[in-house]
Amino acid sequence: MSRIGKLPIEIPNGVTITVDPDTITVAGPKGTLSQFTMPGVTVTQEDGVLTVTRINDEPKNRAKHGLMRALINNMVLGVTTGFSKKLEINGVGYRVAMAGAGLKLNLGFSHDVNFALPSGVTAAVEQNTITISGISKQQVGQTAAEIRALKKPEPYKGKGIKYEGERIIRKSGKSGKDK
Repeated sequence: MSRIGKLPIEIPNGVTITVDPDTITVAGPKGTLSQFTMPGVTVTQEDGVLTVTRINDEPKNRAKHGLMRALINNMVLGVTTGFSKKLEINGVGYRVAMAGAGLKLNLGFSHDVNFALPSGVTAAVEQNTITISGISKQQVGQTAAEIRALKKPEPYKGKGIKYEGERIIRKSGKSGKDK
């Protein structure tokens, strides 16, 4: 039995879960999320608890068991508390500002980079820190990864966009003396 898959999901107050044969819809105070049901996995709801079970012990179904439970749990957490990721911008002259519904980044290129945020994701800028937030964990993580990919931190001075708390392994640079 999957260690993650066998854990029950507690349904908090204010959250309604609709289990259909092919989709699962979770609605809460922050919004609504839906996920398709994977074949070989059944989801049942009773007395404020959601349980995920698999139909047999084939390797494909065992893999889907824990994944389905984790996806549903993330949907429940998303519609109640939401998810957020913080990005830090390091470098001389590197700046970020809100531009309408998107971000305007000055990353040392010859032009400014405009990043349009997808629907369902919001950003807040405070000095050189960007906070990406939303109800979908996948969408928040993907948006943060796309912003980081615009200018990854380099190993010599650490200039670029990094996650908060990310450790950049530094290189020493030139090691020989001039001749």
